[in-house]
Order: sequence, then C-alpha cells, then structure tokens
Amino acid sequence: MRVVTTYQAHPIVVRTAIEKDIPNLVECAAALFAEDAGSRDSAINTNWPREYGPDRFATGLHDPDRLILTADSQNGSAVAYLTGTLAQPSPMTTFPIATLTAMWVSPDHRGSGVGAQLVEQFLTWAKERGAERAEVTAYVANEGARRFYARHGFTDHATTAARPL
Repeated sequence: MRVVTTYQAHPIVVRTAIEKDIPNLVECAAALFAEDAGSRDSAINTNWPREYGPDRFATGLHDPDRLILTADSQNGSAVAYLTGTLAQPSPMTTFPIATLTAMWVSPDHRGSGVGAQLVEQFLTWAKERGAERAEVTAYVANEGARRFYARHGFTDHATTAARPL
C-alpha cells in the first residue's frame, strides 16, 4: 500500500511500515503520548513508546490483524503514523470490528491531507478484511481529534466515564 500526497511541493508517501521504520514509528508514538495522553491522562506511562514500542511495532509488522502505516517526507523522516487492529467475531461480538488504535501527524503537517490519507488507507484495509464497523477512541478534551474523526464519518458510539479515587 503506497499513496503519495503533495504537501507544500514536497511529496509525502503514505505506506505500510517495514522493519527499518521502527525507530521513526517509536518517535512518532512518543510524540503522540507526550502531546495527547501525557497532557490528559495521569495514568499513562509516557515512556511506554520508547520502552516497549520497538517490540510492539516489530511484532505488529507480521500480524495480519494489525496495520501499521507511516507517512514519510522526502528526506525519509516520518511525519505521521497510524496503527490499527482487526478483532474477529467472538462469542460477544457478531462481526469483525476494526479499531484505529493510534494516529499522530506532526504539527507542521496537520491540515495537509496526510491524516485523511492515513484514515482512508485504514478504512480500506478494514473493509478488505471484512470489518463491518470501524472504531476510534479520542480523549473528550482533544477537540481537534474529535472534529477530525467526525469529518471522516466517526460518530459517538459509547462513553467512558472516569473519576479519581
């Protein structure tokens, strides 16, 4: 899977990640954790991407029920990434469900269409694998992410309420 998007006259390539992309994926995940969960959820270990990300990404690259995409700039650095999973039907669920588990676009590439390309590729991957629903979770306080996902057809489905103890 390879899609080329032009951003300010520089091509951005959206493609399925490979082994050599793991360091860039870890850095993107670390940026996501620091920017999103790190500022919104005190339970999140913001060091997780650097501690566990390399193994998690390496395993995911070979799992047919996981998708890992990267968006690369002309110089080969990652400007965005997306991960997704596919859950098969189970005694509790009656059809396959695809979950967009993480996505981050560098601030200087937001609004360029790169995020839209990542979501489009995720939805295509999910449909090709028989998913009947796609889900994504975003923090309520992350209004930008919620608006972005709404523009791509995601609507509120469930709410998780939390309180400190």
